[in-house]
Amino acid sequence: MTQEHQATGESRLERGRRALAEIDGQAGENVVAALADIAPDFATYLLEFPFGDIYSRPGLDLRAREIATIAALTAMGTAAPQLKVHIEAGLNVGLSRKEITEIMMQMAVYAGFPAALNGLSAAKEVFGKRDALPLTM
Repeated sequence: MTQEHQATGESRLERGRRALAEIDGQAGENVVAALADIAPDFATYLLEFPFGDIYSRPGLDLRAREIATIAALTAMGTAAPQLKVHIEAGLNVGLSRKEITEIMMQMAVYAGFPAALNGLSAAKEVFGKRDALPLTM
């Protein structure tokens, strides 16, 4: 636990819930909810470690963390559901569609064209779903 975390008095779980809401919004909540009936403990681990411990650390802002996450998931080429959640998260923390597209194109150099193509396909789906949402005031 960092000194910053000690100072707030928040538990790992509380920090994780707060970070998940800020970063992933509804997409993250959907992931946690989907685990409730099959692996509720795993949902807790997901909240505590990645979000309560790692995403909450000082040193990188959320935008930089999402760039790294989108790049890694794109490079894996096998994590489309998680990539879609983090494309949403990237948009939520200020990445533009063009930046997300460029991240994926960059991965073609290091992970190959198939991984980049899969990433671009996931991005196209997320962008299309966002475009289909009704405008809210």
